[in-house]
Amino acid sequence: MADLGFDGKVAIITGAGGGLGRSHARELARRGALIVVNDLGGSVDGSGSGTTAAQAVVDEIKAEGGEAVANYDSVATPEGGRAIVQTALDTFGRVDIVINNAGILRDTSFKNLGPEQLEPVLDVHLKGAFYVTQPAWEHLRNQGYGRIVSTASGAGIFGNFGQTNYGAAKMGLVGLTRVLAIEGAKYDIKANIIAPVAKTRMTEDILGPIADKLQPELVTPVVTYLAHEECAVTGEAYSVGGGRVARIFIGVTPGIVEAGLSAETVRDRLDDIRSEEGYAVPASLNEEMVLALKSLS
Repeated sequence: MADLGFDGKVAIITGAGGGLGRSHARELARRGALIVVNDLGGSVDGSGSGTTAAQAVVDEIKAEGGEAVANYDSVATPEGGRAIVQTALDTFGRVDIVINNAGILRDTSFKNLGPEQLEPVLDVHLKGAFYVTQPAWEHLRNQGYGRIVSTASGAGIFGNFGQTNYGAAKMGLVGLTRVLAIEGAKYDIKANIIAPVAKTRMTEDILGPIADKLQPELVTPVVTYLAHEECAVTGEAYSVGGGRVARIFIGVTPGIVEAGLSAETVRDRLDDIRSEEGYAVPASLNEEMVLALKSLS
């Protein structure tokens, strides 16, 4: 079968000055995509800014024969998001792919979590995806094509100590993506999620000896496929790292139906409620409602 090419497709990649974003940008460029390399150039906690990181990736792409432009706007404001998309339009005349990858960390236990740890993390990870994707959405709809890939995390889907802010933002991306998949279906806009494990400047201090097996380049192939026109799935999430790829899904157990439901019934039949035998995987709220109504009937 033919290789997956991106000739003429324009991809916006946020947080692309290093780590996963840099890897995605270089690979898509090698395959013919025109890249907007967005990076504020700040530190891991989101403070500061600079142009060095994004421009360095642009220079790498051009040295390899690709085309790219740097953008230094913050994803954390509506104005920044619009400016990022406008860079794609002004430079390349269109936008086809949005990869929401920008992120920061301000880890702390929930007991000690204050606005200074909460708000910036929500602004970059969750609101940032809104602020970049929404101005691109109009163009994707009008042209009847688009691919959106957002970077979630197992910290949100499964939980992780000290990351209530990060986990909440990342799980918010799951909800955002599920709705975009539904609203974008008739326009051939597909939206999916990755939950990566990779060695980046955000993770290298916590991964330990296994870090060297978790290079960003082993996450990028999944993003490349999900960003391609041949992508056959939408609204899905994939755990990716070290060459392993697995689907993550939200399922619903058959549960129980009791006309006289009481707290005591829930207590006594909790094992039946929780049993995973015969679970379903709804693709939307409507499908979940159909399952519920079918049980009640």
